[in-house]
This record gives sequence, C-alpha cells and structure tokens, in this order.
Amino acid sequence: MNFKITGTGSYAPTNTVSNDDLAKFLDTSDEWITQRVGVRTRRVSTGETAADFAVKAAQNALEMSGIDAKDLDLIVAASLSSDFACPTVAGTVQAKIGANCPAFDVNSACSGFLFALDTAAGFFARGTAKKALVIGAERISKILDWTDRSTAVIFGDGAGAAVLEASEDGYLASTLYTQGGDDVIRIPNTHGTSPYFKLETEDTPYIYMNGQETFKFAVNVMCRDVNIVLDKANLKIDDIKYFVPHQANMRILRFAEKKLKIAPDKIYANLEHTGNTSAASVPMALDELNRTGNLKKGDLVLLSAFGGGLSSAACILRW
Repeated sequence: MNFKITGTGSYAPTNTVSNDDLAKFLDTSDEWITQRVGVRTRRVSTGETAADFAVKAAQNALEMSGIDAKDLDLIVAASLSSDFACPTVAGTVQAKIGANCPAFDVNSACSGFLFALDTAAGFFARGTAKKALVIGAERISKILDWTDRSTAVIFGDGAGAAVLEASEDGYLASTLYTQGGDDVIRIPNTHGTSPYFKLETEDTPYIYMNGQETFKFAVNVMCRDVNIVLDKANLKIDDIKYFVPHQANMRILRFAEKKLKIAPDKIYANLEHTGNTSAASVPMALDELNRTGNLKKGDLVLLSAFGGGLSSAACILRW
C-alpha cells in the first residue's frame, strides 16, 4: 500500500522581521543579505512555540483534506527546536486536535520532514495506517546566536503539514542519506548540572555552520539525491512538474538548477519571505504552491532537502 497527499497546511507567526530590522543591531545590510542568502523578511515568534505552530498547520491541512482528526492512524512530526524534550511536538498536536493515535517526533534537522514522510510510508506499506499526518515545525529563533550575522540573518520560524491517505501510486521513490559529524553544522544542547560530567570547553547552545562546507555539501547531495530518485522512478527531470527544495539559500538553489538543468520556472522558492525554516521549509513551500492552485491531479512533484546531521533526502510524489 502507498499514500497520496490530500491536504496541506502551514503557519508562521505574525511578527515579520526585515533585513533592515536586523541591520539595526547587526553589522549587515539588506543588500548583503539579499545578495548572499536571498532572504528579505522572515517570521520570528514572540511567544508561540514550535508545537503551537504545528497545531495550526495541522488544523489547516486537516481542513483542506476533509479528514477528522479522530480518523488519523498516525502523527509524525519533525523538529530540532521543540521547547520540550517531552511532550513531543507530535504528542502536543495529537492532544490539541483531538486525535487518538500514535504520535512521535523525528529529528534530522532540515531534512526532517522528508525523513518523517518516509517513516510514515513504512506504516502505509505494512497496512497499519490508512490516514496519517506529517508535520515539520521549528522555532529556530530560540537556537540562534542573535549577535552572529552569519546565521541570524538566514533563519525563520514556522510549520508545515501534510495529510496522507492510502493510495496505490502517490509516493513513487525516495532516498535518505546521513553523513555523521559535527564539523560542518552543529547545535549543542546544554550539558546539565551533573557534578560528575566535566568538559574542557562547553559550546553555547546555538547553531554553528561552516558556510563554505555547507554550501558544497548542499549542492552535491541535492544533485545526487535528485538523480537517484529519478532513476528509481524511471523518470527524467523534464517529467517533473515542480521541484520543491529546502529553502536554505538562493545561491545553493541556483547552482543546483544549473547542474541539474532544471527549468527555472519549475523550481518553487519562497525563501525571500520565509527564511530558512529547517524541517518546516519543504512543507511550508509545498502548501504555498498547493494553495496558489499550481498543483493539478497527476502532477509529479520532487521534494529535496539537506541540512545538519549531515543529512539529505529526496522523494517524488504523484499529486
């Protein structure tokens, strides 16, 4: 058994932060951020958590699908910025929307939503789920060093969700990849107050990225993963109606576009007004594309993501 997406939803906090707003306390400018990253504005929470975003995105997706939360068999959420280790984001969503099903989180940083989607695919394949909800939700603003212009200007907060229902051929191919290590991207946790645990140095719990190495990894794995899923599905790049990549950096997307020879009008990007929302990035972009009426029944959509872990993933959906 396979699945198809029957509803999408997204949510972002109302507080909009422009590049000019950041330039008031960082050594940066709208021109520098726009040229180097491609972001002009992003949403930043002033009180809501990642779980709060997830609940609203989930409700929007359920409304579009026409599915009652009580009919869900599974909820999987992807997040690296939950405000609680327990309860999980998925568990909070389950309680708030009135579902009665297993709910759990996965964490593969910016690739998390695609890892969660593939996890849900296993439940459909075994016949243990006929209706599922998959979410990517992040309050990245909580794990940023707001004095570091190399990272603070990139990210935003938000959530995206998709309702999945059993189908024969909606999920055509997928690939997941991990390259373990903390030298390129890392986000330390606090180490607690144990009197027995000692470190020579303790990193602050904020995002660290080696920009140059991140760029190289992103372009290379995106191109590799896209070719892998095209080969698995016996398709060519021209067969794809829309390419929805992780919204990390416009320069990364342009490099990948040239290497893969994708027509620019096939790549959907909303980075300019969302920033990089990590695991929420792909489902937020997918929902925006869907709600603008661009997706039609039978369209082939290729999703691709990359990020910390290091991790990457791609899949092809039939709409």
